[in-house]
Amino acid sequence: MGKAIPNEKSELKETESERRRSSRLVGMKRPCYDISSLSRKKLCSEINEIDSVERRVKQSKGEEMRVNDIDSVERRVKRSTNLPKKGSSNSADQNEEEIEVGEGMRKNDIDSNAAKLQAKSGCRKVKKTTRLFNTLFFKYFYEEHTRCNKPIARNGKKNGKRLSKRPDLKVMREMVETNKCVHRRKRFGNLPGIEVGDRFCSRAEMLVVGLHSQSVGGIDSMVENHYGKLEEYKGYQFPLAVSVVLSGIYEDDKDDLDTIWYTGEGGMKLLGNKRQFKDQVMAKGNLALKNNIKQEVPVRVIRGHNTPSSYTGRVYTYDGLYKVASYRTVKGKTGFKVFQYQLKRIEGQPALVTNQVCYNPTHLSKKLRGIVCNDISGGQEKIPIPATNFVDDPPVEPVGYTYSKSVQVTEGLTLPTADVGCNCKGACTDPKICACAKLNDDDFPYVGIDGGRLIEPKDVVFECGPKCKCGPGCVNKTSQKGLKYRLEVFRTPDKGWAVRSWDFIPSGAFVCEYTGKLMRTKDLDNVSGNDFLFEIDCLHTMRGLDGRESRKGGRIHLDETDNKKIPTEPEFCIDAGTTGGVARFINHSCEPNLFIQCVLSSHRDMSLARVVLFASDNIPPLQELTYDYGYGLDSVKGPDGKIKVLPCYCGAEECRKRLY
Repeated sequence: MGKAIPNEKSELKETESERRRSSRLVGMKRPCYDISSLSRKKLCSEINEIDSVERRVKQSKGEEMRVNDIDSVERRVKRSTNLPKKGSSNSADQNEEEIEVGEGMRKNDIDSNAAKLQAKSGCRKVKKTTRLFNTLFFKYFYEEHTRCNKPIARNGKKNGKRLSKRPDLKVMREMVETNKCVHRRKRFGNLPGIEVGDRFCSRAEMLVVGLHSQSVGGIDSMVENHYGKLEEYKGYQFPLAVSVVLSGIYEDDKDDLDTIWYTGEGGMKLLGNKRQFKDQVMAKGNLALKNNIKQEVPVRVIRGHNTPSSYTGRVYTYDGLYKVASYRTVKGKTGFKVFQYQLKRIEGQPALVTNQVCYNPTHLSKKLRGIVCNDISGGQEKIPIPATNFVDDPPVEPVGYTYSKSVQVTEGLTLPTADVGCNCKGACTDPKICACAKLNDDDFPYVGIDGGRLIEPKDVVFECGPKCKCGPGCVNKTSQKGLKYRLEVFRTPDKGWAVRSWDFIPSGAFVCEYTGKLMRTKDLDNVSGNDFLFEIDCLHTMRGLDGRESRKGGRIHLDETDNKKIPTEPEFCIDAGTTGGVARFINHSCEPNLFIQCVLSSHRDMSLARVVLFASDNIPPLQELTYDYGYGLDSVKGPDGKIKVLPCYCGAEECRKRLY
């Protein structure tokens, strides 16, 4: 794992119990759990708390931060400036220059710190808002799913029962009415907390974070009535466009990535064949884009693509700011007048990760560069996992281990088997009669969208197993269906090997399982040289032992073990040092995009639970996959009894600077 967890073979006498990865401290204090595992009331209060913090930061920016920054700048000026002796003829001129330099540096430092604080606050607010959106979406989707008692088709109708309202639109309306959205006031340019490459599963999700506030329209604009009287917009001619969405609907669009000919709005049959049937008019969004040209106001560009990984069948990617360079009036393909606007991508932004949006999409062939292994799984996984290396010279592939897609039981151990299973036919849909749902606090842990998505982290998830009569397509077998997303193992300059996905991964989706050799903890030898141990601490987490924080659910099953003595350390662990799957290459982060979930499927022994990784957020393609290793701080001691410290190199903004 490279520098993420360096080897320390020279010191074999340290306390090893906390060198193992675990699901400890997975409650509110961990970024990837602080939304999904809390109640709606707590979620909303946390967002309000962020608003309060942001207001306090703005109020104090001119006082405490300014004083601290000025003091810091003055110290640097004094150290870096050779002050003339008293009485020197040029002392006055030099002092004036020093004052000007100092004032300039003070202003730059204050502006820089203010921008960092705003960006940091924006990231937190956007992340919490999207997690609240997903939590409510799963809730409303599941309610409709249960009401219909059948899987819900995308068009909202199947076998006679109809979806009363799209869950995403229901969530959007609730969040707007309860003021739980961010960036509600429209603004030009980039939005704090939203980066180029961020992806969203629906227009409703984009609306609640303020990226694009039109639930149907492609052009989002600011109008005179709402913004013309504001001091900051005096002198502007309204309407003005702030964002546009390219979704491949207009037949006259032309997308060359850095340059776009964007067709104006109006005159198209939205519910018919989606072709122009009348001329467009220079008004509303069309007029707004025209005004952007004269006033040199850029627009945010969002591209929409079809994908099976989204509950709407589409995914929307923010691709940065574009200048509206010019416009023209042309006769479209169907013979009607349309307006076309030339959009040019502003330089200096992160590289695009999306493809062109085409009216008639074509397959774009791609050849992977830097490949050192076509499939590290050797055909074990249903989707090949390539490895790439641009760092080493000559490039090498991952070595020193044997790939295994499943947990290998060591000699002397035998996995228990489930005595009974559920009697559901085909797929499990009714939690009132499904025996496995009753184990999950009388509910299903997954919603049946995008191949199954976990509603929220739990102490333990009980899946349907081999003794169940439901079919292989049952949503309560989500983590048993193998890889769904195209993963790549790649070499990094400072953290060794890492993992990323070529596909968009939605929040709550199953990613992979942590596999290796299943061993008894007491049988481990020379642990200090092995950085791939994961302790199965499901029971310890449920009881909140040794600093662990329990999640929702599991209380019923914990009561069954109340009279049993739980050992100080977890009895079993998974060793992926010499045998393991793709999860062994996933690095640690203090701000991860994955979380660990204990899952039981073939048996019900919580001390032998499977260790499974799920997405905690929407993950765009090519973003490194990470999870929190869960090491206990100040828990590892050397032979001299002193606490050992292992630095963290994850690079996250909220990095704790150490793993233990």
